[in-house]
Amino acid sequence: MEGQGVGWIAAIIIGGLAGWIASMIMKSDTGIFANIILGIIGAAIASFLFGFFGVSFAGWVGYLVAGLIGACILIGIGRAIRS
Repeated sequence: MEGQGVGWIAAIIIGGLAGWIASMIMKSDTGIFANIILGIIGAAIASFLFGFFGVSFAGWVGYLVAGLIGACILIGIGRAIRS
């Protein structure tokens, strides 16, 4: 049985999707490259933060959820810093 992790290409695709969804939710005007970065870094941040509560994300859906939550957090932090 293989692991539940996602590969680099899948991380880029899922990260881009998560970043795009987060930019739509947060009404942010970011490009595709920024969406990918937001999704990937957001997934890492959300996984780290939720790890304190014993919540873990695995597989494609888990990575998408973590990326979405993390990207929304990053967009919110970016807005707070700019204003």
